[in-house]
Amino acid sequence: MRFFLISDNVDTLVGMRLAGIEGIVVHEAPEVRAALQKAYHDETIAVVLITERLLTLCSEYAYDLKLNHARPLIVEIPDRHGNGRTKDAITRYVRESIGVKI
Repeated sequence: MRFFLISDNVDTLVGMRLAGIEGIVVHEAPEVRAALQKAYHDETIAVVLITERLLTLCSEYAYDLKLNHARPLIVEIPDRHGNGRTKDAITRYVRESIGVKI
């Protein structure tokens, strides 16, 4: 099983390649969705790393994959502009996914 990166930044891709992680650079929502579909259908990909900005472009599809499929694990990573999460992002995610208020 391997990692796969979906990024909007060439520098992030180069850094991940140095760690042995292959990936793709995309900028538009249809490209993000296509890359996620490719990763989902590739049996060798276990973990998809995706930058925060790209995840916001295709959040409904990505969260559907996260909640309804065991593989691949989709991990949101900060992009070059830093962490854009609000302080209650994890709480909101839990509330939306399982309906429990924390």
